[in-house]
Amino acid sequence: MRSATISRKTAETDISVQINLDGSGAYDNLTGVGFFDHMLDQLARHSLIDMTIRATGDLHIDDHHTVEDVGIALGQALTQALGDKRGIRRYGACLLPMDDALVRAALDLSARPFLVWNVEMPTAKIGTFDTELVREFFQAFATNGGITLHVDRLHGLNSHHISEAAFKSVARALRDAVETDPRKSDAVPSTKGAL
Repeated sequence: MRSATISRKTAETDISVQINLDGSGAYDNLTGVGFFDHMLDQLARHSLIDMTIRATGDLHIDDHHTVEDVGIALGQALTQALGDKRGIRRYGACLLPMDDALVRAALDLSARPFLVWNVEMPTAKIGTFDTELVREFFQAFATNGGITLHVDRLHGLNSHHISEAAFKSVARALRDAVETDPRKSDAVPSTKGAL
């Protein structure tokens, strides 16, 4: 089973992450940040990665440290669960519509982290959640997960819809990338022989 458990504790946050790449998209995420929990639930559900996340953080300051550190821990869990990446498809992409929003995500589980983020939000807040934290999460996730990740907003008027479409499109791309390739289930998907 391709699973991992990561614990991360700093002066700012205390986080535990459990994932199973071969799950059904079950989720149980509690970070103290309601909108962020909703987005993590979407990430689990649409990637079919089982995900349990617990986080306590310095929310009396703001949500930044909690969101970023969850991204770090989740990326580390993904790296651990993938192991040597033998048999995975490696690449994934999704063009995802959600009402007014249309977001494209493409990724490579390359061990060469890079984020290209072309997602402008019409508002600075979704409720009390800072919309700039969506990028901060994906930056931390990509860096610690060794993911080359491109996310582009093609259309969108509503910040909630744009954010949710971003999480869902990354989830669907991730689902494809982590799945086992039945034609090459014993090989690392690289001419180098390692990722």
